[in-house]
Amino acid sequence: MLYAVVDIETTGGHASANGITEVAINIHDDDNVVESFTTLINPQQDVPIYITALTGIDNEMLKDAPLFGDVALQIYQLLNNKIFVAHNVNFDYSFLKHHLAAAGYDLQCRKLCTVRMSRKIFPGKVSYSLGKLCNALQIPLQNRHRAAGDADATSLLFNLLLQNDAESLVPEMLKKTSKEQVLPPNLSKESILKLPNQPGVYYFKDSKGKIVYVGKAKDLKKRVISHFTGNKPNRQRQDFLKTIHHVDYVTCGTELMALILEANEIRRLWPENNRAMKRYEHKYDLYVFEDQNGYLRLAIDKHKKNNKALQSFNNLLEGYNFLNQIIDKYQLCSRLCYLQKAATKCNAHEKGQCFGACSGIETVAVYNKRLNAALEDLQNLQPSFALVDEGRKEEELSCLVVEKGKFYGMGYFTDKNYLADGLAPVKENLSVYQSNSYILNLILNYAELHPQKLYKL
Repeated sequence: MLYAVVDIETTGGHASANGITEVAINIHDDDNVVESFTTLINPQQDVPIYITALTGIDNEMLKDAPLFGDVALQIYQLLNNKIFVAHNVNFDYSFLKHHLAAAGYDLQCRKLCTVRMSRKIFPGKVSYSLGKLCNALQIPLQNRHRAAGDADATSLLFNLLLQNDAESLVPEMLKKTSKEQVLPPNLSKESILKLPNQPGVYYFKDSKGKIVYVGKAKDLKKRVISHFTGNKPNRQRQDFLKTIHHVDYVTCGTELMALILEANEIRRLWPENNRAMKRYEHKYDLYVFEDQNGYLRLAIDKHKKNNKALQSFNNLLEGYNFLNQIIDKYQLCSRLCYLQKAATKCNAHEKGQCFGACSGIETVAVYNKRLNAALEDLQNLQPSFALVDEGRKEEELSCLVVEKGKFYGMGYFTDKNYLADGLAPVKENLSVYQSNSYILNLILNYAELHPQKLYKL
């Protein structure tokens, strides 16, 4: 069996926007290095100052070096049909696969990560960075942060790993059924194996235990593994993989419950790698307030986090259409609802639907009584129901409650007559969650598709 022990130097942290400045490949035959190759490469872009400070490689050194395309065939032939070995293998592999593909070569190799191997074979080390690990294992490391120096040190480390692999972990990691080669370097396989094939929410954590990503899954194990498949070369993915050290999870009875928990956890924890859900907000709300003359006024305004809204809308037009329906039905004043400027005549007044509140003709008491009736009807029209569904285990059922158009909470129970005494005792046993239009729409859509699971309260 032949291995290609690889190290590269680059102009940056992700392949899609950065070039390779140096490549070193040592062909290893299970016992020794039998062939070595190293070359500088002109990346056709400037080397950042901080990279030069780290590696010593600058633009002047690279101006007469070959382009990657000039050496692509030689690199491909050295790597093809070998097992690709590197310290944090997915970084080096993603760069070479990306740039080889651009040159017309499809690299397909099994991979071994010496970080992951070292964590298993030499557990308990303070750090598994190449420099500190070599120091702990007394491996000579010369020309640090140069491709040949790091590749030679990685080859010596690989020798030690093979010699000390008493439990035959390396062959196990190379099996097609093993997920070792796709996992981030700092995430243990054991943490993946313990994940259940159930719906739930998972939490990726960094080395200090800080949650950096929250996700939901219909099948926790499959979804978590899916994060690590493929070799996308973009910076976001590479940085993300390096950050992950641990994964925790919470099981849920259904995928819907996982979706709701995910949305609440992202809002609560605000993880740095969750972007899409952070951006979600219903943008406009319907508010009621009393003006300086004592009239109650309705208004559509931008969503305000700490203000209590009567209704939420995804866009301004949706809000205005809803408000116009209320004005027509309850004969309210369009000026007092901010749908017309004060200088113009009230349209509702011209239709005989407004009785002069906007000009002081209709008294506060009379107008507010009509508007309060509208508000009461709005409340009564809001649905209240429970959704009863599968639980986390066979003897358990789950319950989600919507009260007067707002998501209240969810939980689990085993008593089949759980809902017999109405809403009050049910609410006492539920975990309360924040409601928004995204969550409410999820629940309403699910209830429409599964009416047999719906219990009106």
